[in-house]
Amino acid sequence: MAVTARIYIGTQGWSYSDWSGPFYPEGTPSSKYLDFYARAFSAVEVDSSFYAIPPASHFLGWDERTPAGFRFALKLPGELTHERRLRGGDEVLKTFCKRAELLQEKLGAILVQLPPDFTPAERDALDAFVKRLPRDVRFAVEFRHPDWLDERTYDVLRAAEVGHALSAGPWIPLERVMDAARRPTAKFSYFRWLGDRPHLTGYTHTQIDRSSEIGDWAELLVELSSQMKGIYGFFNNHYEGHSPASARRLLRQLGQPVTDPDDLNPQLSLF
Repeated sequence: MAVTARIYIGTQGWSYSDWSGPFYPEGTPSSKYLDFYARAFSAVEVDSSFYAIPPASHFLGWDERTPAGFRFALKLPGELTHERRLRGGDEVLKTFCKRAELLQEKLGAILVQLPPDFTPAERDALDAFVKRLPRDVRFAVEFRHPDWLDERTYDVLRAAEVGHALSAGPWIPLERVMDAARRPTAKFSYFRWLGDRPHLTGYTHTQIDRSSEIGDWAELLVELSSQMKGIYGFFNNHYEGHSPASARRLLRQLGQPVTDPDDLNPQLSLF
């Protein structure tokens, strides 16, 4: 099956000192990490926005330091998802969206990550929240409680043109996640490969072999690509131990170009 949607694959974050050497050329200053990262991957998920709304200068700087075609996925502030539990916070939502739009076409999607204890008992809060979201920005909701995975939930998301962010983690069985992925709620799909937070000796190299599972994900993404306008997917270091390697593995499975660490080394002289 031919891939028709644009598939953006990357990692969750880029500011890891453990990647200096294994991924970033040895000696790369942390201020240049994003510049190098954007030469290897087409998208990144920003975690820092969960803790506080970044200043406008951050968004403008991210835009300036990345090439055309690059995409940022942003976590919605935890104040809205974890503290307010989707209730109220109109000014926070408005401010965040206004800042995010500074990325212009580089804004891929905004991730609404809900806590595991957010259950369908709070369905009214979700229903009201998605109706408040602006339609000119892509949003995707990640549920970490399995009882959300039903047609009632999908209908609510579809009505608001909100995506369903699927995560490979310890909360929901993988088979159910993959089944939910085949029931898209928007014209884009969003995936997060998190793993189960095992003990790892740093994030310098692959320590868990999930190559077979990644192959299954590649087949699913190709299957979905004929239905979607875009697909976003991001690896956590805990998935295999070193998320750049996991992202490259998936890109190879998809038949997409791959930039290896050695390909980045000659660029160090530019700085």
